[in-house]
Amino acid sequence: MTVFGTVGVILLAGMTMLFSSEAWGAEGEESSGIRASAAARNMQKFLGGGESSLGDTDPDFAAMRDKLIYGEIMDRGTLSDAQKTLVTLAALTAAQTLDDFKTHVNAALRAGATPVQIKEAMYQCAPYVGFPRVEASLRLVNETFAERGIALPLESQSTVTEETRYADGLAVQKSIFGDAIDQMHRATPAEQKAIVQNYLSAFCFGDVYTRKGLDLKTRELVTFAAISAFGGCDSQVRSHVQGNLAVGNTKENLIDALAQLLPFMGFPRTLNTLACVNAVAYAKPNN
Repeated sequence: MTVFGTVGVILLAGMTMLFSSEAWGAEGEESSGIRASAAARNMQKFLGGGESSLGDTDPDFAAMRDKLIYGEIMDRGTLSDAQKTLVTLAALTAAQTLDDFKTHVNAALRAGATPVQIKEAMYQCAPYVGFPRVEASLRLVNETFAERGIALPLESQSTVTEETRYADGLAVQKSIFGDAIDQMHRATPAEQKAIVQNYLSAFCFGDVYTRKGLDLKTRELVTFAAISAFGGCDSQVRSHVQGNLAVGNTKENLIDALAQLLPFMGFPRTLNTLACVNAVAYAKPNN
């Protein structure tokens, strides 16, 4: 009895594992089919269909990538389609992964982002990743616009003059970060004030943040994307998590932006940024 009982248990366990494996396989196949269907739908929506890059030479890789980006991530979250594409452009600019950049510019236009919004998202990156990276992206934006018959230059979105750029920039800076800006200025040594005070307030916030074309919430979201993808900026990421919360973006918005960026910047930078989000917003469960 003991022997037969033991054998019976073993056989039963084996059958259970077999049927569970078959059930899991069926669920996996169903999930794969759902993701593939969603990927095809979203690739048509954002990319206009066509052949998937590397589909002929690396079909497994292309399918893995497409089902993650377009079969899962594009269908979730609180960001609009236009916001998803703008933060993607910001991350690609910061990381200088530009081989497929024009495809994403076209995706942004298809998603409803205007030419002005695309340009302003690029300009917003300049104080955080430098002019050369933005210039490289702008050349590809301009090529894409020319191919689509969008006349350049676009109408200027500037709102400041040489006389007002510092005061206007400081006002925007303080509206986001509050009295901490005054404290930072007081604590800055005289020989460093040009960088920490004058250039930051006048250029970053005066020349850039005061521009029309993107609202403040979107500018902060683009900044968050750019410095997250740039890497090595945890202190600044934490500051701009707070900045995002201050202008009305939520913790959920930031997490959804990170999900959007994950395929383009990988897990290490995504998880580093997520830790910054949690460190700043942990005490604000509604944000």
